[in-house]
Amino acid sequence: MNNGNLPAGNCPVTRRGFLATAGAGAALLAVSGDQLSEAAPPIRRNGKPHMKLSLAAYSYRDFLPKAPPKEPPKEPAPPPEMTLDGFIRLCADLGLDGTELTSYYFPHDFGEAYLIHLKQLTFRLGLDISGTAIANDFCLPPGDERDKSLTHTRKWIDHAALMGAPVIRIFAGTVPKGSSEQEAIERCAAGINESLEYAAQKGVCLALENHGGITATPDQMLRIIERVQDSPWFGVNFDGGNFSTDDPYRDLARIAPYAINAQIKTDMKVGGKQQDADLERVVKILADAGYRGYVVLEYEGKEDPKTAVPRHIETLRKIIRA
Repeated sequence: MNNGNLPAGNCPVTRRGFLATAGAGAALLAVSGDQLSEAAPPIRRNGKPHMKLSLAAYSYRDFLPKAPPKEPPKEPAPPPEMTLDGFIRLCADLGLDGTELTSYYFPHDFGEAYLIHLKQLTFRLGLDISGTAIANDFCLPPGDERDKSLTHTRKWIDHAALMGAPVIRIFAGTVPKGSSEQEAIERCAAGINESLEYAAQKGVCLALENHGGITATPDQMLRIIERVQDSPWFGVNFDGGNFSTDDPYRDLARIAPYAINAQIKTDMKVGGKQQDADLERVVKILADAGYRGYVVLEYEGKEDPKTAVPRHIETLRKIIRA
């Protein structure tokens, strides 16, 4: 099994080398995915469960900057009500331990100076950048679009390393037209393995989220995980509200042992019906798995987050400190 050391050698991975491994990695997995002897195992931890609180910027998506439209708007859009700086200060006001800076809300033309600014601001406010989150699709077949997704992931690994974010939430993707689910799973695992090589050199973890598509059930998640190499830089982003099965609590317990980051929703679908999440039960699932790390509120409810988020943060604070 992997001993936790970084890959041998200090030479940086070039873009060409990073992308060129896609075909070979996919071919290897297609042949031997079910027989990999060094598949990613559950996270090995010592000590008692320990959880800290963070908040995802996605919770304030209606107030943060939007991505620029593909076509120029007829009229200038009003300025956003909140910036990432304002969101970070809000996290400090809420007495949180961390702040999750979703990639979607970064300025459109930011550079290294901006990332260094975020690192300085969060530190001075006593916050960790608990992680960031990107949009990617590793199910795509070889070609330009897949290359773009891999390059985007690599770029955000660089960004995360510079601003001090220890983990990036990644997606798997969906089955492309003309492909089978099995092919998509093999491509996804190959994309994760390719990205992990670079992430390990930068000291950034990649956390695969249960997010519909080929991660809609724990069985699908585990089929991907068993094809990912045993690496201390890989784990699961446990999303408490994303399984829409007959018993999502049962299914969350199956992926909890792999969690390196946890996002908590305040509602979930149980047997197709939307209902309030049992937050105590969700946190207990993490505790029973020995989880040590951030519990990140990702609010998606209908109530205005300005009133709902502080209340839910206090509820989670009481639960994890009980």
